[in-house]
Amino acid sequence: MAIWLNKDSKVIVQGMTGSTGMKHTKLMLGDGTNVVGGVNPRKAGQTVDFDGTEVPVFGTVQEAIEKTGANVSVIFVPEKFTKDAVVEAIDAEIPLAVVITEGIAVHDTAAFWAYAGKKGNKTRIIGPNCPGIITPGQSNVGIIPGDITKPGRIGLVSKSGTLTYQMMYELRDIGFSTAVGIGGDPIIGTTHIDALAAFQNDPDTDLIVMIGEIGGDAEERAAAFIKENVTKPVVGYVAGFTAPEGKTMGHAGAIVSGSSGTAQAKKEALEAAGVKVGKTPTETAKLAREILSA
Repeated sequence: MAIWLNKDSKVIVQGMTGSTGMKHTKLMLGDGTNVVGGVNPRKAGQTVDFDGTEVPVFGTVQEAIEKTGANVSVIFVPEKFTKDAVVEAIDAEIPLAVVITEGIAVHDTAAFWAYAGKKGNKTRIIGPNCPGIITPGQSNVGIIPGDITKPGRIGLVSKSGTLTYQMMYELRDIGFSTAVGIGGDPIIGTTHIDALAAFQNDPDTDLIVMIGEIGGDAEERAAAFIKENVTKPVVGYVAGFTAPEGKTMGHAGAIVSGSSGTAQAKKEALEAAGVKVGKTPTETAKLAREILSA
């Protein structure tokens, strides 16, 4: 099994005909993802050839769903148009929308996040500013390299794109049920807690790796959730132990003020909930290995 994405997922690409969309659609198809269409109102009715695979272009998300039965959309739309693209996906009630675009104004993310709630949260949003989601051997939606790991029994949820890739590579011999990059912006759709709950309920996930980073209190809230609701072993890593106080580091959400939001504070909260926390990604992978081999 897996969470949110599997071999039966039918994927459409909003922004497929742009350069980034074209590049990653080709890579997703190469990983076995069932890409059934693209969306671009200016190119509706056309098809795009990806090494012999013809992918139709539709005018709207609604039309794409009606014609193909699509249940996942991945969004490669420039930041100034992303809010409208996500709202369109929400209006069409697609079950999963993966927003890869970075640099979206926080106001825009807040708007489409609130709109999804107003519409009854029928669309799960992953991102924005994220690498996407992969269920190795079944489907890959986003920009995660498909050849760095294999199917296995570890569930991974991460704020950081590059650390997602490193952890998948470090534990490639064991493999992953699903890996989810949730993004590091101040406002995101799917949270650590959402993924932890899904992995807890997935019978084919034996251990969860959670990667956080400085800023905000998402990891502290995740720690409280783990303490109350998660019985599977969880291993954690928090990026930013050497970050200077008061400085924005990398992701827009990684702002530390006082002791709140520091890597040390997050580490302590997670350890208090029974989570083993590594000081480096490699140490974190070693902890996961030790638990699974015990």
